[in-house]
Amino acid sequence: MADSSSLTHTLVLVAARDATSLTPVDIQAARDLVRGAAPSTLSVGEAVEIACPAPETWEQAGIGSVRTAFANRGLDVLVTPTHNRRKRLLVADMDSTIVNCETLDDIATHAGIGEKIADITRRSMNGEIEFESALHERVALLAGLPVSLLERAWKDVRLNAGALELVRTMRANGARTALVSGGFTFFTSKVATLCGFDENHANTLLTQGETLTGKVSEPILGPDAKLAHLWRLVKESRLDMDDAMATGDGANDLAMLRVAGAGIAFHAKPAVRREIENQVNNTTLRTLLFAQGYRADEFVTA
Repeated sequence: MADSSSLTHTLVLVAARDATSLTPVDIQAARDLVRGAAPSTLSVGEAVEIACPAPETWEQAGIGSVRTAFANRGLDVLVTPTHNRRKRLLVADMDSTIVNCETLDDIATHAGIGEKIADITRRSMNGEIEFESALHERVALLAGLPVSLLERAWKDVRLNAGALELVRTMRANGARTALVSGGFTFFTSKVATLCGFDENHANTLLTQGETLTGKVSEPILGPDAKLAHLWRLVKESRLDMDDAMATGDGANDLAMLRVAGAGIAFHAKPAVRREIENQVNNTTLRTLLFAQGYRADEFVTA
C-alpha cells in the first residue's frame, strides 16, 4: 500500500443492490488493485470508498482495468480526485438518464411509427449521425399528428432509480441543478418539477392549433448548447468547472461530459463509454452521490 501522502484519489465501488451486494472479497480485491487504504462504508453491502493513489500509478494502470476485474459481479467502479469531491453544480441529461426512456421515441410509438424514429435515435445517440439533422428528421415525421400524443407519451415516463435522491440531496447541500436536454420542453418542465431541478432547458415542438407541425423552434439545443449551458451555469454561480458534475448517456452529452469536473456516463451508448472514464453501467443514479462521498443516510428524498 502507498503511504498516506500519495492517496490523492478515491475509488468508489458500488453494487447493484437489487441483484447483488458487496462482499469482503470484492472490497479487498479492489483495495489490492489500487494499492488503497482501509475502506470506508457508504452503504452497507452497496457502496464503499477507498483512498488510493492516482490511477496512472496503479500496477494495472487505469480505471478500465479495475472495472474489467468486476465485470461479472454487477459492480460499478468510479475514481475521483479526493479534493473537491462534493460538487456545487449538477447538469443532467433527461432521456435515458433522469428518465427511463427516449420521449421522442415514445411519442412515435403512440403514433405507430416507433421503430422508424427509434432507429434514427439509436444512431444519433451513438454518434453515427449528426444530432441536429437527426432531430429535424425525426420531428418531421410527426407532422400532422395530434398534440395529445405528448400527454399519452408522458403517462409512460418513469424516473430512473435514484433521480430524486440525486437532485434533492445535491440541492439540500447547496448545489445548483439543471436539466438540459436535447428532447422537448413539454417533458423537461414536468420532470424538473418532479425532481426539483432549479431550471430546465430543451427544444420546443412547434404546433398549429392542436396539431404538431413537424418542426422545432430554433436554435436547436444540441451538444454545443448543452456545453454552453454548463459554462453559463458555472460562471453565473461563480464556480470553477471543477465544481461541476455532468451526466448523460448519448453522444450529444460528450461535450459537457469531457469538461465537467466530474463527467459521468450513465448507462451510456458505446461511443460514450469508449471516451468517458467514469461510468455507471450496472447501478443507479445513487452512485453519483456515492462518487461525491455522500453516505446513504445523508440522502434526501423529500
